[in-house]
Formats: sequence, C-alpha cells, structure tokens
Amino acid sequence: MSENAQFKVEIIEHVAWLTLNRPEKRNTMGTVFFKELSEHLENFDQDASVRVVVIKAEGKSFTAGTDLEEAGSLLSGQAADQRETTRRNIMQLQEGLTKIERCGKPVIAAVHSHCIGGGIDLISACDIRLATTDAVFSIRETPMGIIADLGTLQRLPFIIGHGWFRELALTGRNFSAQEALQMGLITRICEDREALYAEARKLADQVAACPPLTVQGTKQVILYSRDNGVDAGLQYVAQKNAAALPSEDVVEAVTAFMEKRKPVFKGK
Repeated sequence: MSENAQFKVEIIEHVAWLTLNRPEKRNTMGTVFFKELSEHLENFDQDASVRVVVIKAEGKSFTAGTDLEEAGSLLSGQAADQRETTRRNIMQLQEGLTKIERCGKPVIAAVHSHCIGGGIDLISACDIRLATTDAVFSIRETPMGIIADLGTLQRLPFIIGHGWFRELALTGRNFSAQEALQMGLITRICEDREALYAEARKLADQVAACPPLTVQGTKQVILYSRDNGVDAGLQYVAQKNAAALPSEDVVEAVTAFMEKRKPVFKGK
C-alpha cells in the first residue's frame, strides 16, 4: 500500500473492510480518492472470496465531503471548452461512486461523526447504512451554491422518500443520526465506533452466510426494479431464477436443512 493511499484494505474471511484513510484532511474526497475507490470496488467485485464490503473511516470524521481546494480549480473554467472539461470531470467522479452501487457485493457504510456533502453521495450508493449517535449529516452543496452532482439527488429519494429528501436537499441543513434513523437513511444507531464496527461486522457476517450468488442476484434485481419498474423487475427476476436454478448452493441449503446442520455455500 502506498504511503499516500486514500484507503486501507483488510479482508477478514469473506468481508472486505475499506477504510477511508485521509484523517488529517477529514477524509475529504478528491480526484485520487475517486480513482482509488473505483479500483478497489472493481477488485472486490472480481474477488470470489469477498462477499460483503464495509466502508468505514479513520480520524475524527467519516468524511467532510468533496475536497473544496481541488474542486475550486475544477470549477474555475469559464470558456466553453473549459466548461466541457468540467462536465467530463464531474461525470468521472460520478462513476467512482456508481462503482459502489454496481459492485455485485453488498456494501455497508459505517458512519461516525461528520458525513457531509459528497459523503451523502457516497452512502446513498451503499446498500446498508449504520451510524454512531454523534453522526451529523448534511447535503452541504446547496448552501455552498452548488447543485449536488455525485448521486444524492438521484438515489436518496428512493431511500428516504421525497418528503424528507426535498426538505434536506433544499435547505442543506444538518440532521442528526436520530433523524437519519427516523427517515430510514440509516437502519441502526450505535453508541460509539467500537459498537458501530461490531454491528457492521455482525450484519456483514449475516449477509456472507447466505449463498453469495443469491445475494448478488438479489442486489441486481433490486437495482433493476428500481430503475425499470415493477413489471420489468418481475420479468427480470423470473429470467434470473430460471437461469440460476437449481444451483449447488440451493441443493446444499435444502440438504443442510434436512440434516439439521449449518450450510456451507461455495457460490456455485
């Protein structure tokens, strides 16, 4: 791992822990961050031993959002060709977070303290979100005169509904972990970071204990149905199950149930 790496990676059994590793900058997100994020997610996607990914962070904050110093230079262009470069740069950053959503392995976000601006974009692309009691969230782009452009406006309404979403997007106000739980952005609140990571591990283990191809297929169907509607989603899942069944893992699940033992899934 490079001394300047934006992340630390640790794979324990079937769980990949991806740790934001820029604590001196409050884990702000710049171009290198998004590039490394894409690379790590691609590696996890291709690694059959990885069944779940947990994203957490070092330091005082989960993330303070986009690196404003770097963003200032990206947004400074006025000429038409410079504006086109800005558009392309934004789309490249978007792709980094979309890799989280497209990753075949479920991704859990374990948030502590500040999760601001681009941090909301990041966790909105995750499948499950947990937070500590001291977590503070904000769609901070709005008060800064920027339209949030890395996925929050597209993904968050599907997670918390338009009522809460529009209030938060249009005001950019801070909201607490308790509010985040109430609206469904997070599913659990933990007392401190030790409890947070223990809970993340518990959930990750529960996911990893299920047949991996089934978990991955379920995530694919969820996203497809969200983007294409109920009827198309029903046809898609029928096609996937027709192609996948029976599998070795299904046979193992039934056999283990009949023999009253814990199943051992191989992703086949």
